[in-house]
Amino acid sequence: MTATGVKFFSTTSHACSYLPGEQAITLFADPKSRMDRRLYTDLSDLGFRRSGNYVYRPHCHHCNACVAVRIPVARFERNRQQDRVWKRNQDITVRELAPSFDETHYALYERYINERHDDGDMYPPSAEQYGSFLTSEWSETRFYEFRAEEKLLAIAVCDLLDNGLSAVYTFFDPDEAKRSLGTFAILWQIEETRRLGLPSLYLGYWIKSSPKMNYKISFRPIELLINNEWLTAR
Repeated sequence: MTATGVKFFSTTSHACSYLPGEQAITLFADPKSRMDRRLYTDLSDLGFRRSGNYVYRPHCHHCNACVAVRIPVARFERNRQQDRVWKRNQDITVRELAPSFDETHYALYERYINERHDDGDMYPPSAEQYGSFLTSEWSETRFYEFRAEEKLLAIAVCDLLDNGLSAVYTFFDPDEAKRSLGTFAILWQIEETRRLGLPSLYLGYWIKSSPKMNYKISFRPIELLINNEWLTAR
């Protein structure tokens, strides 16, 4: 690895968060390391993600299903369906906020987890879990607030890297299915990455056999981290 001087620790085998019935091992960067944007960028290029103060990636011995993905924003073009989603949501305004606990934001997060992800690791939601998951002491994190006619529709949480934005998590109003807010939030983050003059939007992991992750591969072109090399998906 190019992250010079950083120690790494692996967990024991535990239940996989993505594939039911499978066991997983997670590799963590030493939380005592002095993390900053440059080191975080280097680790992101190696397929690591952030959860709270921890930077991690899958390290399973017999499975490589989790593939880190990113969008090269200069080459991205919306397909027809994405273009319709983009036009449908032009009444939305987006405001950048510093990371902090907001009761309105948390209420939306709680609804989203309860209605969309009651079978996942983040269920049941709590205020403590919300803060410890989305924010950290060292990351340059931004909360993007999506509203239409003052109604809060979504929050996209991103970390600023030297070479892009890392999409940490997005949650949205479950009652606004017609808007396709998850897709719109990614499209907006692509445009924000372009506006900042940065090359890539990191989208975390994609698993081919996971229906919940199929949406990521619809953003083209998209790059996959295969054997520590970023390759454009065909």
